[in-house]
Amino acid sequence: MKAVITVVGKDEKGIIAKVANACFENNVNIVDVAQKVLDGYFTMTMVVDITEVSDDFENFKNKVVGLFPNMKINVMHENIFESMHRI
Repeated sequence: MKAVITVVGKDEKGIIAKVANACFENNVNIVDVAQKVLDGYFTMTMVVDITEVSDDFENFKNKVVGLFPNMKINVMHENIFESMHRI
């Protein structure tokens, strides 16, 4: 099973490192990541494998969302992501 993590907000040091560390600490594997800084704003989309997540998915989600209170962060299970983006 996979999930999609998105992060958008003012750029600051360590964003990717903190999200990657949260994944590592919860046995979540990063499958793919794309990031860009546009005029001082950071954007990232990360696909992660949550098959072996060591905690409940909702707890993992809350940990990631809580990393950056001033940023817009979404952690979405692939089933929800696919349902939202179906034509």
